[in-house]
Formats: sequence, C-alpha cells, structure tokens
Amino acid sequence: MTSTSAPRRSDNTRAAILAAARERFAADGYERATIRAIAADAAIDPAMVMRYFGNKEKLFAAAAEFDLRLPDLAAVPRHELGGILVGHFFDRWEDDDTLKALLRAAVSYDAAAERMREVFATQLGPIAVALCPDPAQAPQRAGLVATQMIGLAMCRYVLQLPPVAALDRAAIVAWLGPTVQRYLTEVQ
Repeated sequence: MTSTSAPRRSDNTRAAILAAARERFAADGYERATIRAIAADAAIDPAMVMRYFGNKEKLFAAAAEFDLRLPDLAAVPRHELGGILVGHFFDRWEDDDTLKALLRAAVSYDAAAERMREVFATQLGPIAVALCPDPAQAPQRAGLVATQMIGLAMCRYVLQLPPVAALDRAAIVAWLGPTVQRYLTEVQ
C-alpha cells in the first residue's frame, strides 16, 4: 500500500521539468528554449520531457499556468487601490520567472499571447468589475491596467531600459499607482 503523504517519483520529475521549463522560457523565450536544454536543466533525458508533456507547446502551456495571486482589495481604502495593485504586480514580476517567461514568449508566440490575454482578463477582470463605477466599462479598464503592468514589465525585464530598470518599488508605485487608480475608480 502506497502512502498518500509521500510524493511519487513521477510527481517529482514533472515538477523538476516544469521548474526547468519556467526558468529556460524566462531566460531564452519560447523560440530559443529547447526540449534538450530544459531536460539538461532538469537533469533528465529529453525523452522524459516528451513523455510527460508531448511537445514544446504543451510543455509551455503547462509551465505558463499561474495565478496572479491578486490581493483581496475589499478592506483597502478606495484611494489606495491603485498603489496596492501596482505594488502587488511589481512584487509578482520580481519574484516569479513564470510571468517573465510568458511575457517574453507572448512577443513572438501566439499561444503565449493568448494565454497572457486570458490570465489578465479572467483574473484582473473581476477586480475591475468590483471597483469601477460602471461595470460595463470593466473590460476596458482591466485592459488599461494591463497596459501599465505589462508595459512596465516589458521595459524593465525584457528591454531593460535603464531609467525604468533603476526604479525601486516605491518609485514605481508612486508613478503608476495614480494611473491605475484612475483606470479603476474614476468616473468617465
């Protein structure tokens, strides 16, 4: 009888492949990342990657599964919403290579772009519905918030524009917080 508390070897292998894929996609982007390199990073045979995921596209789709882990904004004073959200996104971009991998891949790979659109629509959309004065405008407002967060990430992590890359968290929140606040709460 197998214990349910101990992970199976296949679970560990799958996790190792996904971790290696996230790092490789973040470093190289979708086009340049190879199954062979991902397998080497995971210290396994490339055939194992194919066994678990079938192909590079399916591996990317599995590696790009993530949650923005958006904060519960119910108790946040209304005038602080933009700053709280910008700070949260900054922390997520800084701490999660999966988001960076998805961003890099979205530039040249249609499935990654679609995944990015889906994540922002399904996870940020409900926040916009709850906060904006006219729920009919929520999709546009969530999209505008995404322009700020994705634009920041593109300039900071992909293009590495020195003035943007040099900004610390407090400066980014100070600059972008009011814009995001306006997108979410201002009457149009």
